[in-house]
Amino acid sequence: MIKPVYALTIIFLMHSIGSALAADITISKAKRTLLYQDQGASRTFRIALGSSPTGAKSAQGDRKTPEGIYFVTHKNAKSQFYLSLGLSYPNLQDAQIGLNSRRISQTDFAAIEKAINKHVLPPQGTPLGGDIFIHGGGTQSDWTWGCIALSNADVEFLFKHVQIGDKVTILK
Repeated sequence: MIKPVYALTIIFLMHSIGSALAADITISKAKRTLLYQDQGASRTFRIALGSSPTGAKSAQGDRKTPEGIYFVTHKNAKSQFYLSLGLSYPNLQDAQIGLNSRRISQTDFAAIEKAINKHVLPPQGTPLGGDIFIHGGGTQSDWTWGCIALSNADVEFLFKHVQIGDKVTILK
């Protein structure tokens, strides 16, 4: 039997190792690339964006891909677009901009803030929009409603290697 002190040490070490092994994803909207980095290894994938790709997402239905720092909130193995990784849009910066421009209420802002602080999916039904994913379906043109699309083979690689909580930075 493992003593409680050793059990806590093992749990702490496992958490520390898991955090150290987290993947990092950087998406360049301008270059139409997704850079995956993990443990010194990296791979670059071609992507497609929302059908109105210029500028940051700010409203439901604007067909823009957000810009900022997000994290993977969940994985969907039964996605309409092969496989998908859910992203934590809107983040606190998106919510603050929405609050300042009166697109969302203080109540919406507080709910988004609470979710982000708990590191879970923020509310998706606000006027800022939601349901932003990295998913399959192809990169032939900018065709999504604001998501990041890859080839099915490329999203399969990410689905296998990316963990919930991994950081995703989306640049202009």
